[in-house]
Amino acid sequence: MQRFRAPLIGAWRRLDQPGAMRLAMFLVPLLLGLSSVVMRQDDNWDLRNYHLYNPFALLNGKIGFDLAPGQWQSYFNPTIDLPYYGMIRTLPGRLVGFLMGLLHGLNFILLVQIIRHLFAQDSRTGYRLPILLGVAGIFGSAFLSELGNTMGDNLTALFVLGSVLIVLRGWPAVSGQAPGQGKTLLWAGLVMGLGTGLKLTNATYALGLCLTLMLIPGAFGARLKRAFTFGPAVLVGIAITSGWWFWLMWTQFGNPLFPQFNNIFHSPMAAPIGIGDTHWLPQGWLEYLLWPFKFAANPKRVTEIGLTLLIWPMLYVGFLLQTFNLAQARPAEQVNDGDSALLQRQRLLLSFFAISYLLWMCLFSIYRYLIPLELLAPVVLLLLAQRLMPAPLARRAVSVLLAIVVVSTIPAASWGRAPFSANSYAMVGPVIADPEQSMVFTVHGDPPMGWLVTLFPVRLAFVALGSGFPESDAFKARVAAMIAARSGPLYVMVQAAKGSADPQAEQALRDAAPATNARVVVTAAEVLGRYGLAVDPASCRSHAAFRGKNHNDFQFCVVTPVR
Repeated sequence: MQRFRAPLIGAWRRLDQPGAMRLAMFLVPLLLGLSSVVMRQDDNWDLRNYHLYNPFALLNGKIGFDLAPGQWQSYFNPTIDLPYYGMIRTLPGRLVGFLMGLLHGLNFILLVQIIRHLFAQDSRTGYRLPILLGVAGIFGSAFLSELGNTMGDNLTALFVLGSVLIVLRGWPAVSGQAPGQGKTLLWAGLVMGLGTGLKLTNATYALGLCLTLMLIPGAFGARLKRAFTFGPAVLVGIAITSGWWFWLMWTQFGNPLFPQFNNIFHSPMAAPIGIGDTHWLPQGWLEYLLWPFKFAANPKRVTEIGLTLLIWPMLYVGFLLQTFNLAQARPAEQVNDGDSALLQRQRLLLSFFAISYLLWMCLFSIYRYLIPLELLAPVVLLLLAQRLMPAPLARRAVSVLLAIVVVSTIPAASWGRAPFSANSYAMVGPVIADPEQSMVFTVHGDPPMGWLVTLFPVRLAFVALGSGFPESDAFKARVAAMIAARSGPLYVMVQAAKGSADPQAEQALRDAAPATNARVVVTAAEVLGRYGLAVDPASCRSHAAFRGKNHNDFQFCVVTPVR
């Protein structure tokens, strides 16, 4: 221990130098890019359903040509998926994984800068504290689970953190103590709006920051001015990244958010219902009151995979103690007049965090939408602790708690990964003699089939029947018209029996495959029968498809209209 003591102390002290922070902001995103490669190719469920299909459909004129092969998510704005789709079509898979991880790693840079603006005038924090809190932030369980993947929460967190950083950097103007308030808030709103347009669930953060700006001390008119400068800028940002898509959906289907909120817009192509995933929400007032404890004890209440969410009860207790004034309302250490702006920045972040959390809990309670707050959680925990105890003690206590939280996230959970291969996506598929005159149906939502559509000829039409899409009479009439307009054969594409890496299990699966595949075809026939279509079981053939080295067989069968 004595041999290592001096080098460790030296390294600890070197962390408190400006060069250390610059080096960390350069190295950490690179390390996250490499970590993304180690975690292997993205293979999450949403990617297989629509993250590949949506940009493919946009770039190949298949919006309206196909009908919902990615289920109702087929009509999500594809802008956020275009970079990945472009890279995966032109670059090796490992390089794509690295670039995606590197892009997500830029959150670390924004996080470090945010922390610097929260502690900039405290000489005892120097440069070490932002580095360590930033590292703790990127060790969030959900952030690591999405590192390098296409689900979009890590990517759009860049816009949320960027907007918060603009407000903190421009605090003298934002608080009315210096000129330039309008410019600062316009930029902050624009950046937040760009991220919200890419992924609409970020509206919780746009609203959260807008409400927080109204809490900054000042006359009522000044508060309204801040909100009504920031808010319209958010709308402009949304219009830039999503307005064109809203217009396309309006012209195609008569609903800018098609098929969502169709109880309001009444597009004939979908049932008049509002689509929302509400089963994640707390049940009853007691769960609303104790929600962080509930989902920390049972993460499956807010997510499909096994995330570790230990930090949220800690944060909840900290906020409760603040709310009920059980401890001092400010750090126990003495502060001078020059620290007042610093404390106001801290209060702004704490308010933004609390308001955004409450909005998230009431609207979604889907944990991955909380990634921007997860990144900020370590610094928020420290800010709360410093209001409850002397700062040196608070830092030691939070260091221990964050060490436990970080260790608990290892190994990172996964939404689905595949070993890399020469071709990121490939298929040994059927030959379609006349794609323009043919048509393929899918009849189950799970496993999703949207990614397979991108491997077929562009002019081959695909239609999902009996999936999660809210079909209407007009939808069924469109299907009938598409069938009538084609002279070529019709097909159905369904899952086939899975293989196994275990040789003994592989043989057992091969033996059971014919019966398994036959059951799938029978189920498909039942769905198609509701639309006046019949399957020829004798025509069914299995074909191989690959995501990286993940093997995914599917069956391709001939379908005929019932006369």
